[in-house]
Amino acid sequence: MLDLLKVRETVFLPSPISISIWWNGGSILGVLLGMQILTGLFLSMHYTSDISNTFYSIIHIMRDVPFGWIFRYLHANGASFFFLFMYFHVGRGLYYQSYLTQSRTWIVGVIILLVSMGTAFLGYVLPWGQMSFWGATVITNLMSAIPYLGPSVVEWVWGSFSVGQPTLTRFFSLHFILPFMILALSMVHLFFLHEKGSTNPLGDLNHSGKIPFHPYFTWKDFVGFMILFMMIFFTVFFFPNALSDPENFSLANFKVTPIHIQPEWYFLFAYAILRSIPSKLGGVIALIMSIIVLFFLPLTFFKYSVPSSFCLVYQILFWVLVSDFIILTWLGACPIEEPYMSLAVPCTTLYFILFIFLMMFPIMWKKLM
Repeated sequence: MLDLLKVRETVFLPSPISISIWWNGGSILGVLLGMQILTGLFLSMHYTSDISNTFYSIIHIMRDVPFGWIFRYLHANGASFFFLFMYFHVGRGLYYQSYLTQSRTWIVGVIILLVSMGTAFLGYVLPWGQMSFWGATVITNLMSAIPYLGPSVVEWVWGSFSVGQPTLTRFFSLHFILPFMILALSMVHLFFLHEKGSTNPLGDLNHSGKIPFHPYFTWKDFVGFMILFMMIFFTVFFFPNALSDPENFSLANFKVTPIHIQPEWYFLFAYAILRSIPSKLGGVIALIMSIIVLFFLPLTFFKYSVPSSFCLVYQILFWVLVSDFIILTWLGACPIEEPYMSLAVPCTTLYFILFIFLMMFPIMWKKLM
Protein backbone atom coordinates (compact mmCIF):
# COMPACT_ATOMS: atom_id res chain seq x y z
CA MET A 1 0.00 0.00 0.00
CA LEU A 2 2.85 2.34 0.87
CA ASP A 3 4.53 1.62 -2.48
CA LEU A 4 1.32 2.44 -4.33
CA LEU A 5 1.12 5.75 -2.48
CA LYS A 6 4.72 6.57 -3.43
CA VAL A 7 4.01 5.76 -7.09
CA ARG A 8 0.90 7.93 -6.96
CA GLU A 9 2.89 10.78 -5.40
CA THR A 10 5.48 10.49 -8.17
CA VAL A 11 3.02 10.24 -11.06
CA PHE A 12 0.76 13.04 -9.84
CA LEU A 13 3.56 15.21 -8.44
CA PRO A 14 2.52 18.90 -8.57
CA SER A 15 4.75 20.52 -11.20
CA PRO A 16 5.05 24.16 -12.31
CA ILE A 17 2.87 24.86 -15.31
CA SER A 18 5.55 27.11 -16.86
CA ILE A 19 8.42 24.60 -17.18
CA SER A 20 9.73 24.30 -20.74
CA ILE A 21 11.25 21.56 -22.89
CA TRP A 22 14.58 22.05 -21.06
CA TRP A 23 13.05 20.18 -18.12
CA ASN A 24 12.81 17.03 -20.28
CA GLY A 25 16.53 16.42 -19.84
CA GLY A 26 16.19 14.46 -16.59
CA SER A 27 13.67 11.94 -17.95
CA ILE A 28 15.68 11.54 -21.17
CA LEU A 29 18.81 10.81 -19.11
CA GLY A 30 16.87 8.15 -17.19
CA VAL A 31 15.87 6.44 -20.46
CA LEU A 32 19.45 6.64 -21.75
CA LEU A 33 20.80 5.15 -18.51
CA GLY A 34 18.36 2.27 -18.81
CA MET A 35 19.41 1.72 -22.42
CA GLN A 36 23.11 1.73 -21.48
CA ILE A 37 22.58 -0.82 -18.70
CA LEU A 38 20.46 -3.10 -20.91
CA THR A 39 22.77 -3.01 -23.96
CA GLY A 40 25.83 -3.32 -21.72
CA LEU A 41 24.34 -6.43 -20.10
CA PHE A 42 23.90 -8.13 -23.48
CA LEU A 43 27.37 -7.07 -24.67
CA SER A 44 29.00 -8.45 -21.50
CA MET A 45 27.63 -11.91 -22.37
CA HIS A 46 29.90 -12.06 -25.44
CA TYR A 47 32.79 -9.85 -24.30
CA THR A 48 36.12 -11.41 -23.30
CA SER A 49 38.36 -9.46 -20.93
CA ASP A 50 41.54 -11.17 -22.08
CA ILE A 51 44.02 -8.94 -23.91
CA SER A 52 44.78 -11.67 -26.45
CA ASN A 53 41.10 -12.04 -27.41
CA THR A 54 39.41 -8.79 -26.35
CA PHE A 55 39.74 -6.96 -29.66
CA TYR A 56 38.55 -10.03 -31.56
CA SER A 57 35.59 -10.50 -29.21
CA ILE A 58 34.38 -7.06 -30.34
CA ILE A 59 34.69 -8.20 -33.97
CA HIS A 60 32.79 -11.37 -33.02
CA ILE A 61 29.99 -9.27 -31.50
CA MET A 62 29.81 -7.07 -34.58
CA ARG A 63 29.90 -9.85 -37.21
CA ASP A 64 28.69 -13.12 -35.70
CA VAL A 65 26.27 -12.37 -32.85
CA PRO A 66 22.70 -11.79 -34.14
CA PHE A 67 21.99 -8.04 -33.92
CA GLY A 68 25.24 -7.65 -32.00
CA TRP A 69 26.25 -4.69 -34.15
CA ILE A 70 23.06 -2.82 -33.13
CA PHE A 71 23.69 -3.41 -29.43
CA ARG A 72 27.32 -2.35 -29.76
CA TYR A 73 26.53 0.83 -31.72
CA LEU A 74 23.63 1.68 -29.40
CA HIS A 75 25.94 1.34 -26.41
CA ALA A 76 28.84 3.28 -27.93
CA ASN A 77 26.74 6.12 -29.35
CA GLY A 78 24.41 6.04 -26.35
CA ALA A 79 27.30 7.15 -24.16
CA SER A 80 27.76 10.24 -26.35
CA PHE A 81 24.05 11.04 -26.21
CA PHE A 82 24.08 10.50 -22.44
CA PHE A 83 26.80 13.13 -21.97
CA LEU A 84 25.22 15.47 -24.51
CA PHE A 85 21.96 15.55 -22.55
CA MET A 86 23.80 15.60 -19.23
CA TYR A 87 25.60 18.78 -20.30
CA PHE A 88 22.23 20.20 -21.40
CA HIS A 89 20.81 19.25 -17.98
CA VAL A 90 23.69 20.89 -16.09
CA GLY A 91 23.47 23.95 -18.36
CA ARG A 92 19.77 24.30 -17.61
CA GLY A 93 20.51 24.15 -13.88
CA LEU A 94 23.19 26.83 -14.28
CA TYR A 95 20.99 29.11 -16.36
CA TYR A 96 18.01 28.94 -14.01
CA GLN A 97 20.22 28.80 -10.87
CA SER A 98 18.75 25.54 -9.57
CA TYR A 99 21.87 25.10 -7.42
CA LEU A 100 20.61 27.83 -5.08
CA THR A 101 17.07 26.51 -4.51
CA GLN A 102 17.84 22.77 -4.70
CA SER A 103 21.38 22.49 -3.37
CA ARG A 104 21.20 18.83 -2.29
CA THR A 105 19.71 17.77 -5.62
CA TRP A 106 22.48 19.69 -7.39
CA ILE A 107 25.30 18.12 -5.34
CA VAL A 108 24.01 14.58 -5.96
CA GLY A 109 23.73 15.47 -9.66
CA VAL A 110 27.39 16.56 -9.77
CA ILE A 111 28.37 13.26 -8.11
CA ILE A 112 26.41 11.44 -10.84
CA LEU A 113 28.36 13.44 -13.45
CA LEU A 114 31.70 12.46 -11.89
CA VAL A 115 30.78 8.76 -11.62
CA SER A 116 29.47 8.83 -15.20
CA MET A 117 32.78 10.26 -16.42
CA GLY A 118 34.67 7.51 -14.61
CA THR A 119 32.36 4.85 -16.05
CA ALA A 120 32.72 6.24 -19.59
CA PHE A 121 36.52 6.30 -19.31
CA LEU A 122 36.59 2.67 -18.14
CA GLY A 123 34.29 1.66 -21.00
CA TYR A 124 36.47 3.44 -23.56
CA VAL A 125 39.38 1.19 -22.59
CA LEU A 126 37.45 -2.09 -23.01
CA PRO A 127 37.60 -2.46 -26.85
CA TRP A 128 41.40 -2.60 -26.50
CA GLY A 129 42.08 -0.61 -29.64
CA GLN A 130 45.03 1.71 -30.15
CA MET A 131 43.33 4.80 -28.74
CA SER A 132 41.79 2.77 -25.90
CA PHE A 133 45.20 1.48 -24.80
CA TRP A 134 47.08 4.77 -25.12
CA GLY A 135 44.21 6.78 -23.66
CA ALA A 136 44.29 4.53 -20.59
CA THR A 137 48.08 4.87 -20.40
CA VAL A 138 48.03 8.67 -20.56
CA ILE A 139 45.08 9.24 -18.21
CA THR A 140 46.20 6.75 -15.54
CA ASN A 141 49.72 8.20 -15.69
CA LEU A 142 48.28 11.52 -14.50
CA MET A 143 48.08 10.03 -11.02
CA SER A 144 51.88 9.94 -10.94
CA ALA A 145 51.67 13.70 -10.31
CA ILE A 146 50.50 12.97 -6.74
CA PRO A 147 53.43 13.94 -4.47
CA TYR A 148 55.35 11.00 -2.96
CA LEU A 149 52.62 8.40 -3.56
CA GLY A 150 52.08 8.96 -7.28
CA PRO A 151 54.13 6.09 -8.82
CA SER A 152 52.79 3.59 -6.27
CA VAL A 153 49.19 4.67 -6.93
CA VAL A 154 49.66 4.27 -10.68
CA GLU A 155 51.04 0.75 -10.27
CA TRP A 156 48.19 -0.10 -7.90
CA VAL A 157 45.63 1.07 -10.49
CA TRP A 158 47.38 -0.84 -13.26
CA GLY A 159 47.80 -3.97 -11.15
CA SER A 160 51.15 -4.28 -12.91
CA PHE A 161 54.06 -2.17 -14.11
CA SER A 162 52.15 -1.07 -17.22
CA VAL A 163 48.64 -1.13 -18.64
CA GLY A 164 47.94 -4.80 -19.25
CA GLN A 165 45.77 -7.79 -18.38
CA PRO A 166 45.11 -6.88 -14.71
CA THR A 167 44.17 -3.35 -15.77
CA LEU A 168 41.67 -4.57 -18.37
CA THR A 169 40.09 -7.08 -15.96
CA ARG A 170 39.51 -4.56 -13.17
CA PHE A 171 38.35 -1.88 -15.61
CA PHE A 172 35.74 -4.30 -16.99
CA SER A 173 34.54 -5.19 -13.49
CA LEU A 174 34.23 -1.55 -12.46
CA HIS A 175 32.55 -0.58 -15.74
CA PHE A 176 29.92 -3.25 -15.11
CA ILE A 177 29.26 -2.22 -11.50
CA LEU A 178 29.35 1.60 -11.65
CA PRO A 179 26.19 2.04 -13.79
CA PHE A 180 24.18 0.50 -10.96
CA MET A 181 25.77 3.03 -8.62
CA ILE A 182 24.65 5.76 -11.04
CA LEU A 183 21.14 4.26 -10.95
CA ALA A 184 21.12 4.35 -7.13
CA LEU A 185 22.38 7.95 -7.10
CA SER A 186 19.66 8.85 -9.62
CA MET A 187 17.05 7.57 -7.15
CA VAL A 188 18.56 9.80 -4.46
CA HIS A 189 18.59 12.66 -6.95
CA LEU A 190 14.87 12.16 -7.62
CA PHE A 191 14.12 11.87 -3.90
CA PHE A 192 15.66 15.27 -3.18
CA LEU A 193 13.95 16.73 -6.26
CA HIS A 194 10.51 15.53 -5.18
CA GLU A 195 11.15 16.72 -1.62
CA LYS A 196 10.92 20.36 -2.76
CA GLY A 197 9.48 19.98 -6.26
CA SER A 198 10.79 21.28 -9.58
CA THR A 199 11.77 24.87 -10.07
CA ASN A 200 10.34 27.02 -12.83
CA PRO A 201 11.94 29.45 -15.31
CA LEU A 202 11.79 32.12 -12.61
CA GLY A 203 14.11 29.99 -10.48
CA ASP A 204 11.82 29.72 -7.43
CA LEU A 205 9.79 26.99 -5.72
CA ASN A 206 6.48 28.82 -5.59
CA HIS A 207 3.71 26.26 -5.03
CA SER A 208 1.04 28.29 -6.79
CA GLY A 209 0.22 27.59 -10.44
CA LYS A 210 1.10 23.88 -10.35
CA ILE A 211 -0.53 21.00 -12.20
CA PRO A 212 -0.20 17.18 -11.86
CA PHE A 213 2.81 15.66 -13.59
CA HIS A 214 0.52 13.13 -15.28
CA PRO A 215 -0.88 13.45 -17.91
CA TYR A 216 0.46 16.89 -18.82
CA PHE A 217 4.20 16.32 -18.57
CA THR A 218 4.22 12.57 -19.26
CA TRP A 219 3.05 13.36 -22.79
CA LYS A 220 5.74 16.03 -23.12
CA ASP A 221 8.34 13.49 -21.95
CA PHE A 222 6.97 10.93 -24.42
CA VAL A 223 7.53 13.38 -27.28
CA GLY A 224 11.08 13.93 -26.01
CA PHE A 225 11.66 10.15 -25.99
CA MET A 226 10.47 9.85 -29.58
CA ILE A 227 12.81 12.62 -30.74
CA LEU A 228 15.66 11.02 -28.77
CA PHE A 229 15.23 7.59 -30.34
CA MET A 230 14.91 9.12 -33.81
CA MET A 231 18.27 10.84 -33.26
CA ILE A 232 19.92 7.71 -31.84
CA PHE A 233 18.70 5.34 -34.56
CA PHE A 234 19.58 7.85 -37.28
CA THR A 235 23.12 7.94 -35.89
CA VAL A 236 23.34 4.14 -35.47
CA PHE A 237 22.02 3.31 -38.94
CA PHE A 238 23.67 6.05 -41.00
CA PHE A 239 26.69 7.42 -39.07
CA PRO A 240 27.58 4.73 -36.48
CA ASN A 241 31.30 5.57 -36.38
CA ALA A 242 31.05 9.36 -36.70
CA LEU A 243 32.01 9.82 -33.03
CA SER A 244 34.65 7.07 -32.95
CA ASP A 245 38.39 7.49 -33.35
CA PRO A 246 39.87 5.75 -36.43
CA GLU A 247 42.82 4.55 -34.31
CA ASN A 248 40.46 2.33 -32.33
CA PHE A 249 39.91 0.13 -35.37
CA SER A 250 43.47 -1.16 -34.86
CA LEU A 251 44.53 -3.65 -32.19
CA ALA A 252 46.34 -2.10 -29.22
CA ASN A 253 50.09 -2.02 -29.78
CA PHE A 254 52.35 -0.77 -27.00
CA LYS A 255 55.21 -0.37 -29.50
CA VAL A 256 53.42 2.17 -31.72
CA THR A 257 52.17 5.46 -30.28
CA PRO A 258 49.35 7.27 -32.13
CA ILE A 259 50.32 10.65 -33.56
CA HIS A 260 47.62 12.45 -31.63
CA ILE A 261 46.22 10.90 -28.43
CA GLN A 262 42.86 12.27 -27.35
CA PRO A 263 39.85 11.10 -25.30
CA GLU A 264 36.21 10.98 -26.39
CA TRP A 265 34.60 14.31 -27.35
CA TYR A 266 32.82 14.74 -24.00
CA PHE A 267 36.17 14.85 -22.18
CA LEU A 268 37.90 17.20 -24.61
CA PHE A 269 37.15 20.42 -22.66
CA ALA A 270 38.86 19.00 -19.56
CA TYR A 271 41.70 17.61 -21.70
CA ALA A 272 42.29 21.08 -23.17
CA ILE A 273 42.42 22.54 -19.63
CA LEU A 274 44.94 19.85 -18.64
CA ARG A 275 47.21 20.59 -21.62
CA SER A 276 47.06 24.37 -21.15
CA ILE A 277 49.08 24.23 -17.91
CA PRO A 278 52.82 23.43 -18.19
CA SER A 279 53.07 21.87 -14.71
CA LYS A 280 51.86 18.26 -14.61
CA LEU A 281 50.52 18.57 -11.05
CA GLY A 282 48.94 21.94 -11.84
CA GLY A 283 47.31 20.49 -14.95
CA VAL A 284 45.86 17.56 -12.99
CA ILE A 285 44.49 19.91 -10.31
CA ALA A 286 42.93 22.15 -13.00
CA LEU A 287 41.47 19.06 -14.69
CA ILE A 288 39.80 17.93 -11.46
CA MET A 289 38.68 21.44 -10.56
CA SER A 290 36.98 21.87 -13.95
CA ILE A 291 34.26 19.54 -12.62
CA ILE A 292 34.64 19.98 -8.85
CA VAL A 293 33.94 23.71 -9.28
CA LEU A 294 30.28 22.75 -9.77
CA PHE A 295 30.22 21.61 -6.12
CA PHE A 296 30.97 25.13 -4.92
CA LEU A 297 28.00 26.79 -6.62
CA PRO A 298 25.39 25.81 -3.99
CA LEU A 299 27.88 26.29 -1.12
CA THR A 300 27.86 30.04 -1.51
CA PHE A 301 26.48 31.93 1.48
CA PHE A 302 24.45 34.18 -0.78
CA LYS A 303 21.15 32.33 -1.23
CA TYR A 304 19.77 35.14 -3.35
CA SER A 305 18.51 34.17 -6.78
CA VAL A 306 18.34 36.58 -9.69
CA PRO A 307 15.86 35.25 -12.31
CA SER A 308 17.94 34.80 -15.45
CA SER A 309 14.96 35.58 -17.67
CA PHE A 310 14.99 39.17 -16.40
CA CYS A 311 18.75 39.70 -16.11
CA LEU A 312 20.66 40.36 -19.32
CA VAL A 313 24.04 40.46 -17.55
CA TYR A 314 23.62 36.93 -16.14
CA GLN A 315 22.50 35.67 -19.55
CA ILE A 316 25.62 37.13 -21.16
CA LEU A 317 27.86 35.49 -18.52
CA PHE A 318 26.14 32.14 -19.05
CA TRP A 319 26.41 32.17 -22.84
CA VAL A 320 30.04 33.28 -22.69
CA LEU A 321 30.66 30.24 -20.46
CA VAL A 322 28.88 27.97 -22.96
CA SER A 323 30.93 29.44 -25.82
CA ASP A 324 34.14 28.97 -23.84
CA PHE A 325 33.17 25.33 -23.13
CA ILE A 326 32.64 24.70 -26.87
CA ILE A 327 35.97 26.36 -27.77
CA LEU A 328 37.80 24.27 -25.15
CA THR A 329 36.18 21.12 -26.58
CA TRP A 330 37.46 22.09 -30.03
CA LEU A 331 40.95 22.89 -28.68
CA GLY A 332 41.09 19.50 -26.95
CA ALA A 333 40.81 17.84 -30.36
CA CYS A 334 43.50 20.04 -31.93
CA PRO A 335 47.19 19.03 -32.16
CA ILE A 336 49.57 20.13 -29.42
CA GLU A 337 51.05 23.01 -31.39
CA GLU A 338 50.64 26.73 -31.96
CA PRO A 339 48.34 28.60 -32.04
CA TYR A 340 46.13 26.08 -30.23
CA MET A 341 48.30 25.86 -27.10
CA SER A 342 48.43 29.65 -26.66
CA LEU A 343 44.68 29.96 -27.22
CA ALA A 344 43.90 27.31 -24.58
CA VAL A 345 45.51 29.34 -21.76
CA PRO A 346 43.13 32.36 -21.82
CA CYS A 347 40.14 30.04 -22.43
CA THR A 348 41.06 28.00 -19.34
CA THR A 349 41.48 31.16 -17.26
CA LEU A 350 38.16 32.52 -18.51
CA TYR A 351 36.43 29.20 -17.68
CA PHE A 352 37.26 29.46 -13.97
CA ILE A 353 36.75 33.24 -13.78
CA LEU A 354 33.24 32.87 -15.18
CA PHE A 355 32.33 30.35 -12.49
CA ILE A 356 33.56 32.78 -9.83
CA PHE A 357 31.39 35.50 -11.40
CA LEU A 358 28.39 33.16 -11.43
CA MET A 359 28.91 32.42 -7.73
CA MET A 360 29.30 36.08 -6.75
CA PHE A 361 26.79 37.55 -9.20
CA PRO A 362 23.60 37.35 -7.05
CA ILE A 363 25.07 39.35 -4.15
CA MET A 364 26.76 41.81 -6.54
CA TRP A 365 23.49 42.35 -8.35
CA LYS A 366 21.63 42.81 -5.08
CA LYS A 367 24.05 45.51 -3.99
CA LEU A 368 23.81 47.25 -7.36
CA MET A 369 20.03 47.21 -7.27
